[in-house]
Amino acid sequence: METKTRITVLNHILALNLDVNIWSARKKLTPSDFGGSQLPPEELASLGSKRICNPEDLRIFGTLKSRAVSTLDRHGVRFLGGWGVPEKVGDEIVKELTIIQKEFMAAKDDFLNRYDEAVQDWVKQHPGWEELIGSSTVSAEYVRSRMGFKWQLFKLAAPEKGSVKKGLKDEVNKLGSTLFEEISKTATDTWNRCYAGKVKVTHKALSPLRSIHSKLNGLSFVDPRVLPITGLLQTAFDKVPPRGLIRGSDLLMLQGVVSLLRDPALLIKHGQKILDGNTAEDLLEGLVAVPTRTKIETISNNSLPTHVPQSATQQQIDSNGLW
Repeated sequence: METKTRITVLNHILALNLDVNIWSARKKLTPSDFGGSQLPPEELASLGSKRICNPEDLRIFGTLKSRAVSTLDRHGVRFLGGWGVPEKVGDEIVKELTIIQKEFMAAKDDFLNRYDEAVQDWVKQHPGWEELIGSSTVSAEYVRSRMGFKWQLFKLAAPEKGSVKKGLKDEVNKLGSTLFEEISKTATDTWNRCYAGKVKVTHKALSPLRSIHSKLNGLSFVDPRVLPITGLLQTAFDKVPPRGLIRGSDLLMLQGVVSLLRDPALLIKHGQKILDGNTAEDLLEGLVAVPTRTKIETISNNSLPTHVPQSATQQQIDSNGLW
């Protein structure tokens, strides 16, 4: 089923570019590093690189960059080489990035304050190679210039002329399919970590599903099939007992939900079914009987709970002029 996001989505979205630079602590090996040893010609083989500092001293910077990427993936969808994020959560995202940025800059200052010592420790750990390492060391100021954490957040407006806005329109068109693909990847990871082969789980297993729900809810304007899926997820949450282990029919229902989220085409199909009048309750009961990539065995619908909470009733969806 085709997914095509309209250009009007730009009224509700911000583009964010994350710009994080981390010094590699590597320098290219040169023939002189091998003291005149016979080496193959460059067209046959190329030399690699050498580390001039312990990579463990730089691990924190990669960790902080990963935290920033995870933050943006949690709220936004990949767009124009960065992320498209809902305008209404722009301030929240900036606050989270600012916290990570402060940690990054503090770690940078700490590393630079002990940079010379760190290089000497690395040399001592590799006796006999002092000259190889020492000949490639750089100043702390050089390292400072190679490390940074910043971002740019901006609002997009499509040009009036169709011919010049085509490129942007093509990228916007893909937002819906990109979102469903990202949900699929997250759900696959969730399945492998929390649900595969399990006969019981704790309520912690709901946490990644709630994150998916939050992301879909925030980006519901990119495709009309998104909001019905958030309703389906909320209905599933409402069916799970508030305390204790999750097992039996409740676990099977959640496994069916995760299986659905793993298949973008099936996810879009079910979102459309709700738009066409099917209820989330009916679809949840049918999930355990749908063949999916996770090969969940067919289970009688009679094993599923019959009580439907008031919050799970079908709601009218306002397009807000987006579809």
